[in-house]
Amino acid sequence: MILNIFFALLGIFNLYTFLLMAYDKHCARKGKLRIPEARFFQLSFFGGSLGVLFAMPIFRHKNRKWSFKGKIYSISGGQVLLFIFLWRYVL
Repeated sequence: MILNIFFALLGIFNLYTFLLMAYDKHCARKGKLRIPEARFFQLSFFGGSLGVLFAMPIFRHKNRKWSFKGKIYSISGGQVLLFIFLWRYVL
């Protein structure tokens, strides 16, 4: 039960991150005030990395910035390793 609630909240959080990337792309096209990259790193670290990873190719946003992509991939890889550890040894 608790695990289902956790995954539902994680899905909502990733959807929020995905939509925030879409909004940032919209702001980039219109020349408006942008969302700082640090915000995306924070959101990814706290569970929204799938939202960022899916949004990058769909919106073609931040694809060329290897410094951004490398940090996002590192955060995502760390989360995968943490999930495997928790699944194997804790749950």
